[in-house]
Amino acid sequence: MSRLARSALRRVRPGTAAAAAVTAALGLCLLQPTATAGPGVMDDRGRPADVSVLSGRWTIPWAIGFLPDGRRALVTERRTAAVWVQGSDGSRHKAGTVPDTVVVSPAGGSGSGGLLGVAPSPTWNGTTDRDVFFVHTAARDLRVAKMHFDGTSLSDYTVVLGGITRLGDHNGGRIAFGPDGYLYVTVGDAYHPRLAQDKDSPNGKILRITRTGDAAPGNPFGTRVYSLGHRNPQGLVWDDRGRLWETEIGDSAADELNLIEPGGNYGWPLCEGPCSRAGLTDPKKVWKPSEGGVPAQLAVVRDVLYVTTLRGQRLWALPIDGSGEDVGTARAYYSGVYGRLRALAKVPGADELWLGTTDGGDERDRILRITIR
Repeated sequence: MSRLARSALRRVRPGTAAAAAVTAALGLCLLQPTATAGPGVMDDRGRPADVSVLSGRWTIPWAIGFLPDGRRALVTERRTAAVWVQGSDGSRHKAGTVPDTVVVSPAGGSGSGGLLGVAPSPTWNGTTDRDVFFVHTAARDLRVAKMHFDGTSLSDYTVVLGGITRLGDHNGGRIAFGPDGYLYVTVGDAYHPRLAQDKDSPNGKILRITRTGDAAPGNPFGTRVYSLGHRNPQGLVWDDRGRLWETEIGDSAADELNLIEPGGNYGWPLCEGPCSRAGLTDPKKVWKPSEGGVPAQLAVVRDVLYVTTLRGQRLWALPIDGSGEDVGTARAYYSGVYGRLRALAKVPGADELWLGTTDGGDERDRILRITIR
C-alpha cells in the first residue's frame, strides 16, 4: 500500500463517509497489474487491464455469489456469519446472518470454519424463486442450508444437508449450481484423510445434490458423491465447454488444479500431486505451497482460468489449451500486493472479476474489481 493510502487510513474516522474516502484513496493508490512467468508465457489473452477498489471495510469475505441480473452479488463473511448485498455501483447493505453458524478453529490456527460458500438460485427473482444456498459449520457438523432472499433481507433458514463431519479446518465449503441445474458442494477431509477414499462418507469429496439435498440423478455411485480423493477442495468453475475445474489445497508437497470427471478419484491420501497410479487422476497443474501455492477459488473468462491464492498472495491466470483438457503456462499477477486472496467470481455478462482480500483484520479487507483485457 502506498504512503498516501496509509495516510488516508490513519486520518479518516469510521463511518460511511470515512469508508468512501478510504476506498477512494486506496483506489487511487492501487498498483497496475504486475506479472511473472517462466519461459513460454501466454499472450495478452486474459491479462488484467485495470484494478480498483469496489468496496472496503470487510471482515474475511469468503465467497461471492452473483444474482442473475449481474448487478448485485451476495457476499459471505466467514467469521461474522453475515451476508451482504454488494452492488456494482459500490453500494452494499447487510441482508442478514446465517443462523447456527459456529466458528471452530483448530489448535494454534485461525481455521476455516464459519460461514463459507453461497449460491443463489440461477432463476432467483425475489418473488417466485427466493432460494439461496449456503455452506457453514455448526456446533456439531458441516451443513448445506437454504434461506429465502427477497432482494433485501434473508429469512426461513432450512437445513438441506447436515451431519457432515467438520473441524476448524479442511471443510471445503464451495457451493455452486452447475450447467445441469444441480448443486455441487466441495467437502474437505476434516483432518480424517481416510474418509477421502471412503465412498460412504461425504468428506474429501465433491457432492452433486438436488435442491432438497438428495443425490442428483445420474451420479456415478448412486449416492451424493460425484468425485472422491480430495483433501481440501476450495474452488469450482465450469468452462465454456461445460467442463468442471477444481482447486485443492494439498498437504506439504503439492496444491492442485484438477479437471473433474464423474466418479474420478483424485488420489488423497494415497497420492499428493501427480503420481501416475492406476485408478487415480493426476492434476493438470500443481503448485508448491511455498512457491505461490495454497489455491483458493476459481473463475473463468474466455477460456482463461483464474485462481486466487492464500499463502501465495497472488492471482494466477492459466489459459485452457485447444483440446480443452489441459492448461498452458501460468502467469501470476499482484504477487504480494494485496495480501491473501480468496473470494473470486466472474461478473455475469462482462469480462470482469470481483476478488476479495482475506484475513486483513476486522473491517480491513476489500473487494477489488478487475477488468480482463
